[in-house]
Amino acid sequence: MRKITQETIEHFYSAKKFNKANMQVEVLPNVTIMKLHGNAIAYLYNDVKRTLSITNFGWQSNTTKERLNALKGVSISQKNFVWYLNGKEWNGKLIDIN
Repeated sequence: MRKITQETIEHFYSAKKFNKANMQVEVLPNVTIMKLHGNAIAYLYNDVKRTLSITNFGWQSNTTKERLNALKGVSISQKNFVWYLNGKEWNGKLIDIN
């Protein structure tokens, strides 16, 4: 795992603001948002379940995949240009992980 990914994930789960290179973590009262190149790719809600939602924001890049794979409960693989999330075909649209 890249150092920037590790730093971003630590800040994301700790709900601490972060901004380095192409990664940002924004902390709002009800949600913490992880952004790649300004695009929100993960949301961690401050609800009882601590719901995690992810999207690739239309970018099927190795960087997007690497950042999302660092999240708990997320396993993204790719075969023949098709992405699979936790073993099921995924179109990259916003989805809850829990």
